[in-house]
Amino acid sequence: METKIGALDAPVKPASNGVGGSPTPSSHTISPSPPANGVSSEATLGRHLARRLVQIGVRDVFAVPGDFNLTLLDHLIAEPELKLIGCCNELNAGYAADGYARRRGVGACAVTFTVGGLSVINAVAGAYSENLPVVFIVGGPNSNDYGTNRILHHTIGLSDFSQEIRCFQAVTCYQAVVNHLDDAHELIDGAISTALKESKPVYISISCNLAGIPHPTFTKDPVPFFLSPKISNKQSLEAAVEATAAFLNKAVKPVLVAGPKLRVAKAIESFIELADASCYPIATMPSAKGLFPEDHPKFIGTYWGAISTSFCSEIVESSDAYLFAGPVFNDYTSVGYSLLIKTEKAVIVQPERVVIPNGPAFGCILMKDFLHALAKRIKRNTTAYENYERIFVPGGVPRKAVSREALRVNVLFMHIQRMLSGQTAVIAETGDSWFNCQKLKLPPGCGYEFQMQYGSIGWSVGATLGYAQAAKDKRVIACIGDGSFQVTAQDVSTMIRCGQNSIIFLINNGGYTIEVEIHDGPYNVIKNWDYTAFVDAIHNGEGKCWTAKVHCEEELKEAIEMAMGAKKDCLCFIEVIVHKDDTSKELLEWGSRVSAANSRPPNPQ
Repeated sequence: METKIGALDAPVKPASNGVGGSPTPSSHTISPSPPANGVSSEATLGRHLARRLVQIGVRDVFAVPGDFNLTLLDHLIAEPELKLIGCCNELNAGYAADGYARRRGVGACAVTFTVGGLSVINAVAGAYSENLPVVFIVGGPNSNDYGTNRILHHTIGLSDFSQEIRCFQAVTCYQAVVNHLDDAHELIDGAISTALKESKPVYISISCNLAGIPHPTFTKDPVPFFLSPKISNKQSLEAAVEATAAFLNKAVKPVLVAGPKLRVAKAIESFIELADASCYPIATMPSAKGLFPEDHPKFIGTYWGAISTSFCSEIVESSDAYLFAGPVFNDYTSVGYSLLIKTEKAVIVQPERVVIPNGPAFGCILMKDFLHALAKRIKRNTTAYENYERIFVPGGVPRKAVSREALRVNVLFMHIQRMLSGQTAVIAETGDSWFNCQKLKLPPGCGYEFQMQYGSIGWSVGATLGYAQAAKDKRVIACIGDGSFQVTAQDVSTMIRCGQNSIIFLINNGGYTIEVEIHDGPYNVIKNWDYTAFVDAIHNGEGKCWTAKVHCEEELKEAIEMAMGAKKDCLCFIEVIVHKDDTSKELLEWGSRVSAANSRPPNPQ
């Protein structure tokens, strides 16, 4: 983790005209007039940052204005290839940048100093946990105010302006405070290149009086920066491949399991190559859903311990050898630490490290190189998949509803399944939508995103906004619980303003169902809203938006037909009324196990 703070040419003297007086001009004060050396008026700090964002693939910046970032926003808007998306609050802007980065590979967000920065920081932490390169830009104090012992608004009332950056240090991989022009290009380029290299968020603070000033280092067409590619140590790579091949080739019924770090390692194609070569059965961890094609002939479903896809856990846990590619074993993915996985049977492949059972660990190895090389050395073995085919019994379909029967969640998701295609993407909110969406069979090309590691309720509203803005070729289908929606509901208005045509299923069951199944109490019951009326009020006759409230399967089918047909160009908001205790069986099992893990008594002292 790096922190870079621009150095001042000379210390700035406090104002000499008393408390609250205007600063006395000094040799350090930066004049807004352009330099006399013929530097282009477009070669400003703000335009340099804008062009850098365009260079790395950002086309939309999610922002909330504040007085410290207004001039900077002017210069971002001036970049023809960059669009500013104004959000209702900083948290949603951060979630939107998170969703955008999942689709385009990088995202950006711009807010104001401290009040904006500390508001967005929860979204920054979520992006950090999911290994997403997001550039978080803050409009900072005037460069002349650093070191003056002045107290500024939007701060906690201290003359030390470091509170915000100290908070960001824990959830970003690089922090740059730009309060001087001479090294601004270096700090900005260092932050952006580090975000791409580390696949983590970075923090850039830009003094509010610097964004519009030309400087020789901000050429009209910035010199592209070069990211040195990471390479594997050849000797370590060969040794790891040899040891792994020897271990797996002697196994009777080996399996492969895909983990979420396949994405950050850029190793999805290499993993598919290994799957094709080995003919092992392939499972995905719940947090890796959508990273492996579910139409692959050897795909057996989600491995999630006791709540796995039917017959998947039996095959994985009875195997005598398994390779986990990019796993994250936390209390959620392990169902309260209840996985029946043994380390002496597991090859663990991380983005730059391979651990062999009862053997050495090999470092300085890129996962994509390792999986590609291993595919050439692995022997074809269909034993475990043949076992799977012998025991597999196709799942049933929901009990047929009687006429006008209250809608059940399993019926809802049966119909959502039929909506999916290569032109759609699913966003699953934290809660029972995790478990119901896990059971969806994704057709080729169908996107899928959720935030399992951080699990911040309300994430999906902003993420739907950002993902849809990045994926103009797909129609986003978001499944959001009523409790989560109440946290971040405002930015449905931004979706409408951007002309998005996502379909939001608001699952109204009267509370925080996922919390109920872990530990129930009166705090899990929320005030019920008229959600369709709420969205209609946000719509207010401006833009394209259509809402529906459904209580039974007949109404659901009519709403889906309308959303997919006559209203296909509108944002469609469908409120689904279900019973408060209508949950997936997976949530019931998972909740009891996570509750048991949370309530373990202290170890004896």
